[in-house]
Amino acid sequence: MTEGNGYESYERAGELLRALAAPIRVAIVTELGSGERCVHELVESLRAPQPLVSQHLRVLRGAGIVRGSRRGREIAYSLVDEHIAHIVADAVSHAREAS
Repeated sequence: MTEGNGYESYERAGELLRALAAPIRVAIVTELGSGERCVHELVESLRAPQPLVSQHLRVLRGAGIVRGSRRGREIAYSLVDEHIAHIVADAVSHAREAS
């Protein structure tokens, strides 16, 4: 592997993929690919407990994949970069083809 900027981008890509390694995070990113959502909307669409959704949103935020913005008393989450939605959609599509 090459040193310098090329290798650093491989490291960042590895960090991105590690952040997406949990199935619920893939589901959250898929949901956010359609537009911003509040936690209660994600809980409802994913049928997952609120603490679990919040925990995984924190991981995704820490990895720079999602951002939160105030919407009244709630925080609306959205993807930082639409490329991530495409990466996840391609991975899900590939997994379905392999089944």
